Amino acid sequence: MPIPSRTALVEHLVRTRIAGDVATPRENNLSHYRKLANGDRHYWLGLELGDRWTDEQDVLAVMAERCGVIDDPEHRHGQDTIDPQLTVDALERMAGRLRKAAAAKERVLFATGHPGGLLDVHRATAAALRAEGCEIVVIPEGLTADEGFVFQFADVAVLERGATLWHTHSPEPMNAILDGLLREERPLPDLVVADHGWAGRAGQRGIDSVGYADCNDPALFIGEAEGTVQVTVPLDDHVTSPRFYDPLTMYLLDAAGLAQG
Repeated sequence: MPIPSRTALVEHLVRTRIAGDVATPRENNLSHYRKLANGDRHYWLGLELGDRWTDEQDVLAVMAERCGVIDDPEHRHGQDTIDPQLTVDALERMAGRLRKAAAAKERVLFATGHPGGLLDVHRATAAALRAEGCEIVVIPEGLTADEGFVFQFADVAVLERGATLWHTHSPEPMNAILDGLLREERPLPDLVVADHGWAGRAGQRGIDSVGYADCNDPALFIGEAEGTVQVTVPLDDHVTSPRFYDPLTMYLLDAAGLAQG
């Protein structure tokens, strides 16, 4: 598969509904923005937002600017959007941080709360950084969080319950990893590449963090706006086939100057 141009990638994102007219309905987006503003910490994704985002309209404004959702507060139901140009812009910002990691041969930790969609994106990125001499952080053994086990699958930290890779937005698995590294007197990562609560909590704990977020997960976009998270890439994080993310991954690695696996 050839590396897509920016134009070709934008067309692919829209065609596969990774961006453009996405599957997440407007009412779900607004419900999540409201819950974040009302202080429901489940929607803070490991960040500490205090009382800075108590107005739902402020959250909507950030999401319109950084994710590309429809900015009209009177649009309450039906279709919502992710701007594919913003997706590619953010991929290019993430590529810049990956390039820095490769140049410095940094320690990098990968994690996902959406293994059904994003696991292979993270796996391929980890492989490309390892080929450049980066250390892909191996997490401690025996970690638990949220009634499950935290372990690595293809270099990517995940939560496992009942022999199933678990969908989770919780920050607790990332807490378990970072606390476990400290207990073992091992250095923390220089960079975390993740999503959801894994990315948010890493950034909150002072680690450079880049990640992916859907249009109904506003916290990471707020984190980027505040500088706690370095880059948040807007995308639908679970489309109908995980292979649809392959051109996105190829574009990211090429923009970072990393070899394709």
